[in-house]
Amino acid sequence: MAKYTSWKGKNVVITGATGFVGSWLTKSLLEKGAHVTIIVRDVHPKGFLDSIKNEYQKLNGIVFGDLTCRSTVERTINDNDIDTCFHLAAQAIVNVALTSPISTFESNIIGTLNILEACRTSKTIKKVVVASTDKVYGEPQSVPIKEDHPLLAKYPYDVSKASIDMITMSYHQTYGLPVGLTRCSNIYGGNDLNFSRIIPDTIRSVLLNKNPKIRSDGTPVRDYMHVSDVVNAYLRIADHMDRTDVVGKAFNFGTGKPSSVLNLVNKIIEISGKSHLKPVILGKEVKMINEQYLSSDRANSLLKWKANKSLEDGLRETIEWYSANESLWKHLI
Repeated sequence: MAKYTSWKGKNVVITGATGFVGSWLTKSLLEKGAHVTIIVRDVHPKGFLDSIKNEYQKLNGIVFGDLTCRSTVERTINDNDIDTCFHLAAQAIVNVALTSPISTFESNIIGTLNILEACRTSKTIKKVVVASTDKVYGEPQSVPIKEDHPLLAKYPYDVSKASIDMITMSYHQTYGLPVGLTRCSNIYGGNDLNFSRIIPDTIRSVLLNKNPKIRSDGTPVRDYMHVSDVVNAYLRIADHMDRTDVVGKAFNFGTGKPSSVLNLVNKIIEISGKSHLKPVILGKEVKMINEQYLSSDRANSLLKWKANKSLEDGLRETIEWYSANESLWKHLI
């Protein structure tokens, strides 16, 4: 069993730190005393940064630049003697990927290549954690999906992430770069302002006293995991990166308790106490995979990780966050 990392004083770089999951990871590492440097491409809406500004005042540094610029990435890692890199940055909005595939491939693949190359040539890097996704598996041959399932991605975002997986593993196999891949199920929680996702969109509708809309027919089954469990997954894989049975591997992270979209939306309505509201089923997304959820047996066994937050508790906390922070999202409607 690996000794858990003491992050106090560790030099860490996080890409995607101003995003939904990245902001939670950044806050956690700052609270643990890490010296965190972030690379930021765009200045996000004021309301988004307001929600985490107290933590961001503790940052070691903010580097404004694009990951597709290799010199920016190399300078950031070398100038700050980075020990651990958490690479979360990506163009992750599926509809954007469908309409702008070239920019998605450039951002996701070239950006990751520059991160890996800078880490490979660094004299201080000891751990590189790269965020992947369950979408790399495509249409599953069986569920729950295990890590040895072939990568059957078809669409631009999914293919870009599958490419990243293979490139990351290539850097480990070829150069011995200490990497770990995280493949997470659908993530939710406070501070997610991407309302194309089912949970924040449903919560927003319910809080505005509107009937929530379901784009599919409501039957697709997915696993929904609270972002706090995802942060623990990132930290846990980094904790164990010095082990030969962990380094260079991909790990699935999920709750193991999937739910249909319709059941999910009804649960949000129930927890919100808005029983007069009813889901509006549009049935427009006909190409959706019917069942897609993960086996976390490898993470349970090797990392001693499991999701701790139930869907009901996680949704209740998330609803409370959106209710308390209405000023941060209501102007985005």
